[in-house]
Amino acid sequence: MEGKSAAVAAHSVTIDDCKKFSATAIESVDSFSPSQIVLSYPGGRITVSGNGLKIVTFSKGSGAFSATGTVTGIKYSARGIKLAQRLFK
Repeated sequence: MEGKSAAVAAHSVTIDDCKKFSATAIESVDSFSPSQIVLSYPGGRITVSGNGLKIVTFSKGSGAFSATGTVTGIKYSARGIKLAQRLFK
């Protein structure tokens, strides 16, 4: 019997010197403040924590997203299956 895990669109996350955050395959910006940005991607949510965070670009059509500020943390919250389960199949 085959697994029922859905294919998740490829995405990438880049942090440059903890000052610039960029990501691809972003579906929506769920919330944002100077200390936290919550993004949705096909596999779940990405929460970016930091100080002085500002959204620079977001294109719903291409899924491109970028923000500046001091990035102190990133948390993935997967839909359905846990990220650790996907990483360690």
